[in-house]
Amino acid sequence: MALVMKYINIMNRYMDTHGDPRTKDWPMMSSPFPTLAVCLTYVYLVKVLGPRWMENRKPFRLQNTLIIYNAAQVIFSAWIFYEIGISGWLTGHYSFRCQPVEYNNNPRTIRMVHACWWYYFSKFTEFMDTIFFVLRKKESQITTLHVIHHGCMPMSVWFGVKFTPGGHSTFFGLLNTFVHIIMYTYYMFSAMGPQFQKYLWWKKYLTTLQMVQFILIMVHAFQLLFIECNYPKAFVWWIGMHAVMFFFLFNEFYKQAYKGRKSQYKNLLMFCLQRPEKLRKEDEPLLANGHANGDCQTTEKKLLNGHANGKLMANGSSSAKSSNGYSSSSNSNGYKNGAVLANGVNGHTTELTQRKVK
Repeated sequence: MALVMKYINIMNRYMDTHGDPRTKDWPMMSSPFPTLAVCLTYVYLVKVLGPRWMENRKPFRLQNTLIIYNAAQVIFSAWIFYEIGISGWLTGHYSFRCQPVEYNNNPRTIRMVHACWWYYFSKFTEFMDTIFFVLRKKESQITTLHVIHHGCMPMSVWFGVKFTPGGHSTFFGLLNTFVHIIMYTYYMFSAMGPQFQKYLWWKKYLTTLQMVQFILIMVHAFQLLFIECNYPKAFVWWIGMHAVMFFFLFNEFYKQAYKGRKSQYKNLLMFCLQRPEKLRKEDEPLLANGHANGDCQTTEKKLLNGHANGKLMANGSSSAKSSNGYSSSSNSNGYKNGAVLANGVNGHTTELTQRKVK
């Protein structure tokens, strides 16, 4: 324990000596340990304590809370974007090729330093994204990517505010807040209910925008490895490698979410047409995630959309039940008929093509 305290004291002295004196006494800036403690608490809360606490409870709806929260995040992100932009990047004062940190007390410079701290603070407010997932029992949304992304960011930004508030690294904050304006706008409309779903066709492009963001950050950061610039090379690597890591994490998520899913549905459909009485073990997660609702689903169109509701029966018949309680079935004569499917919005049914079984 004494050895640990010794190293902590050495680290604190290093922070005091090499840190920016302008931010030394600002909240959470004297030492990295409070930020680290909050990040670790967040991970424990959303991965262990929260799900355990919600295990035997009904999910909270939180619709109005989500609308207000996401609207507030849009406004907050837009304000930080404006502050970072007006303090340098959008006024022509900052150079996209090389921008050293300005360690003076010029009002414009101090404005950028304050914007950096508020950007750091915004990383804590984003923890609420995951906490709302926990309260709503949306376990599938609490992915490794999600937790790593949110859990790492406050600690990463802390070093920038402590040592280099301003300059080249703030390009990251400019792009990131711009993306968050769009992202939280999407979340806000999504929280408003099913009537807004038709306006949210661009969901997959959010992930693409995230990846483009990280590519731009990589290029902007790593260019300083090839040119002379009075900016710490350690922070060039720190920012650039973060962008590389998040790019590959988001790329993997994109492939799983938007490319792998369609292949899964097609494979499940083909299997169901051959052996409708039994679902493969590896396809059970599709049922658990709500992409299918029955033993083997009836139609290709509904299955690929993830909304099939009904099942092909082993005895040559099929049934489906609509949301208003009515049902329909066909039977015998060597036919498997997914004749009626539920429409989850208004309970209407759709006549589908019969499939004859040899």
